[in-house]
Amino acid sequence: MSKMTKSKMDHNIYALFDFALNRKKGFSLSDFLGLPKVQAASILQYRDKINDFETKKRNILYLKTHFDKPVIVNDDLDLVAYADGLHVGQEDVLRFDTSIEKSISYIRGKIGSKILGLSTHNQEEIEVANNLDLNYIGLGAYRNTSTKDVSNILGEKVSDLARLSRHDVAVIGGVKSTDRIAGVRYLVLGSDLYED
Repeated sequence: MSKMTKSKMDHNIYALFDFALNRKKGFSLSDFLGLPKVQAASILQYRDKINDFETKKRNILYLKTHFDKPVIVNDDLDLVAYADGLHVGQEDVLRFDTSIEKSISYIRGKIGSKILGLSTHNQEEIEVANNLDLNYIGLGAYRNTSTKDVSNILGEKVSDLARLSRHDVAVIGGVKSTDRIAGVRYLVLGSDLYED
């Protein structure tokens, strides 16, 4: 899929729902969906490393019912049946095959035309992703973040790396809604969704 035509600094909000963070904040799913930045988002990713399958499924169906834009799941191919797509990390994608190309081909075969995103962290991973059947890449971490352990901070290099991608780019990791980052389509907001 090619990049959509957008100006260099015209960003969409990509809301990252992290179940553990949301619970820590004392929010319900309904409270989360009421946050102004979530309401402004054009896509939502459901990340849940805590709950069992049925609870995750129920939560995704709730989000799909109450959020009128795409809801994708993080790393769980079995949950894609209830969502609009899947985002996979570099490590998680290799659960399906030792070849990233074969893994993405397998996933694409399972999810059809649903949204598929892949995490990237450097030029080499972006160049590999350019030859994969993806809708977008996640690129980061932009800054240090409290929601995930990160060892590779890209900072100002993120714009140059984003320009290498033939896919839309979703910059992640400590991103704030006020950031203006050339070459990216999505600002992935996690903790910042809860800030005024």
